[in-house]
Amino acid sequence: MFKAIFWDNDGVLMETEQLYYRANAEALARAGVELTLDTFREISLRRGESVLQLAPGGEAEVRGWRDIRYRELLTAEAEVIPGVPEILARLHGRLPMAIVTSCRRDNFLRMHHRSGLLGFFDFVLTREDYGSSKPDPEPYLTACARAGLLPGDCLAVEDSERGVTAAARAGLAVAAIPGSLNEGGDFGAARWRLDTVYQLPELVGA
Repeated sequence: MFKAIFWDNDGVLMETEQLYYRANAEALARAGVELTLDTFREISLRRGESVLQLAPGGEAEVRGWRDIRYRELLTAEAEVIPGVPEILARLHGRLPMAIVTSCRRDNFLRMHHRSGLLGFFDFVLTREDYGSSKPDPEPYLTACARAGLLPGDCLAVEDSERGVTAAARAGLAVAAIPGSLNEGGDFGAARWRLDTVYQLPELVGA
């Protein structure tokens, strides 16, 4: 039996990865670069690097505009993934839960301003709370230390290759729920590959 569940945010709790793709694609288009979904998947979702490196003048040329556009999209269009509130309600109080995300805190709070999800969690780690981001194991090791638990006693819920890799490297069991942007990825490091969040309670005896 697990003693805690650590949830990724983007693509697991919130439907935001398409918004991030749109913001980056629109920013790069201003620099004359077409960003395809395949390129976005490889650079951003799998490697955890910035696609803005593709801009001829470098990231600084388009980063400011991208950040503003992404904040606009998060405020107007960020949505909770279907089924998530119901499952969180079922699991709440049974064992500690936390969010471990690569999202910046400002963007995280912006997308959750009307999500109603944060009350289900004991704590949240955003990009400012650790040194190296996923696929480095540090975010999950930081979460385990914060919870006072061994990695082997914790379950991570992820949707991307780099997130699965980060949690597995840290020693957590991983349940992968790949979204449409992560289809075709290598999720061999996950203990379980699920089709829907509704399958999760069974893994923790709920």
